Amino acid sequence: MSARPVTLPRWADVFLLPALNVGLAFLASGLVVLAIGESPIEATALLLRGALGHAEGIGFTLYYTTNFIFTGLAVAVAFHAGLFNIGGEGQAMLGGIGAAIAALMLGSLPGIIALPAAILAAALFGAGWAAIPGWLQARRGSHVVITTIMFNFIASALLVYLLVDVFRPAGMMEPSSRVFEEGGKLPFLHEIAASLGVKLPKSPLNLSFVLALASAAAVWLLIFRSRLGYAIRTVGANATAARYAGISPERITILAMAISGALAGMMAVNEILGVQHRLLLAFTAGYGFVGIAVALMGRGHPAGIVFAALLFGVLYQGGTELAFDKPNISRDMIVVIQGLVILFAGALEFMLKPWVAQLLARREQA
Repeated sequence: MSARPVTLPRWADVFLLPALNVGLAFLASGLVVLAIGESPIEATALLLRGALGHAEGIGFTLYYTTNFIFTGLAVAVAFHAGLFNIGGEGQAMLGGIGAAIAALMLGSLPGIIALPAAILAAALFGAGWAAIPGWLQARRGSHVVITTIMFNFIASALLVYLLVDVFRPAGMMEPSSRVFEEGGKLPFLHEIAASLGVKLPKSPLNLSFVLALASAAAVWLLIFRSRLGYAIRTVGANATAARYAGISPERITILAMAISGALAGMMAVNEILGVQHRLLLAFTAGYGFVGIAVALMGRGHPAGIVFAALLFGVLYQGGTELAFDKPNISRDMIVVIQGLVILFAGALEFMLKPWVAQLLARREQA
């Protein structure tokens, strides 16, 4: 006789359980820090101070958070359809190509024209790149995990070719495009604040952070408040039952992958239009893969993803400051801490779930 599945209230599954898992991850990280002869309490204080203790650190933290929101949402939309999209890196690269093409062509126009076109191009290029593996799974039976991995490598090769042979200006050694004109540059938030008479320290935080939050709200409306979202969740839960209900799993697979790719492609808005202001190699920097952990930790819910993205933003920015102040705690150690967070939030997430369910049941009976 099979065991009954453990269920939790939505709020506990989205917020309480991830918080407990993160607490265990930080406890394990503290033991690692202690083993190398450093104080876990001091290291945690330095990490939090570097990420949240001053305005410049907060700007960098939210800049990283922006990337993780986009990639986490991309993975989550595919998850709801029963798909494992691990091609966020490649889809973000194509998004960067699309954004760069629009910015290079339209950068001389006012930003109110050029920037929406560049953002749309980033989403469309990412959507198109992800829709191909979706179509291959829906129509040809090719597993989306394998095809998205392959498409990451293809996107990387395509980006190198374009930067070396197409976009690179004559006489430039570095494989990158020319810098965009003003119309193709997304404003930094400290520049917007300065125009309003408010002084903020310089940081890479730009308007794409607002776009990321709007995207999270849009994904919530799509998944939980629309007919298409209902169809996506139905296919993800049981494709056979969805077919009997008149829903085409093939159509939903392609659509879900396209939406997922569009969100991943919009990560390039932050990096290419908001910070670098040109197309260059390695701008994705592994954010697409971290998005998998963000989606797992956020339980596929946009609100949970925003908080999980903020956590990883804190780890990225605070880890940089910590490695600078404590040379014994290298950047590799920060990767270990991130790995422990992923381990407890992903692979070991069900370790605490039965205990939490029993505790909540006892509270209800009391």
